[in-house]
Amino acid sequence: MLDLGCGSGRDVYALAQLVGPNGEVVGVDMTPEQLQVASTHQTYHAKEFGYDNVRFLHGFIERLDELDLEPDSFDVIVSNCVVNLSPDKDAVLKGLQRLLKPGGEFFFSDVYADRRVPEAVRNDPVLYGECLGGAMYWNDFVRLAQRCGFADPRLLTDRPLAITDPELAPRVGNLNFYSATYRLFNLAALESDCEDYGQAVIYRGSIPNHPDRFVLDKHHDIETGRVFPVCGNTWRMLKDTRFAPHFDFIGDFERHFGLFSSCGGGLPFDAERNTGVASDCC
Repeated sequence: MLDLGCGSGRDVYALAQLVGPNGEVVGVDMTPEQLQVASTHQTYHAKEFGYDNVRFLHGFIERLDELDLEPDSFDVIVSNCVVNLSPDKDAVLKGLQRLLKPGGEFFFSDVYADRRVPEAVRNDPVLYGECLGGAMYWNDFVRLAQRCGFADPRLLTDRPLAITDPELAPRVGNLNFYSATYRLFNLAALESDCEDYGQAVIYRGSIPNHPDRFVLDKHHDIETGRVFPVCGNTWRMLKDTRFAPHFDFIGDFERHFGLFSSCGGGLPFDAERNTGVASDCC
């Protein structure tokens, strides 16, 4: 696993326990002081876990090709409220797509807007520091992902961000911001839309700590043992990835029935505002 913008390494050490002694977690950050803090705790965590499976690299997430990282080598890449801070988001996604194995996944949380962010907001240093100035219009992000080889971005969770600071709220005008978690699968055969091939899957309930259901994304909550109709893209996201051993698969790609009935457009986020949500990151 690779953590983009790992900071002081908190997520890296948590992920290290998930991958176990036979896996590895690499953290990349542009701030030497943060990496120094992360490295300081490495001996402690190795002693607590019983193994040392992490390493930290100084670098920029826009220039991943300059780091000691092999192409097609990562199963999962993660980040938490980092991509929106990058001035070259195309370079970030192209770089990480190069590092992912076929069937690998970019799983990350970030901040998005319901429309394109005007220049005044983008250049406001306070709003930028609050992860708002660099937020992408959600549909521009979808196009960016598709342009970089991720044909079908899947939204997992989202929540509205209320700007509660009375000084900041007037600066954003009618913009609405959302914290959202997406997963992007590195699968070359994915189509731009959800096409119906009459397929279905059955979740076996075999993923640790998830005996009753598997949640792929916001629209695919798959109950254990139940036949669950899926589009061709969802089929591939389960069949051609690390999830395959946990499912039974019904059907193939021999017959096409058109666009899947639940495939549509429009704002993907829940518009209901929660005034108790602060304007912090993810």
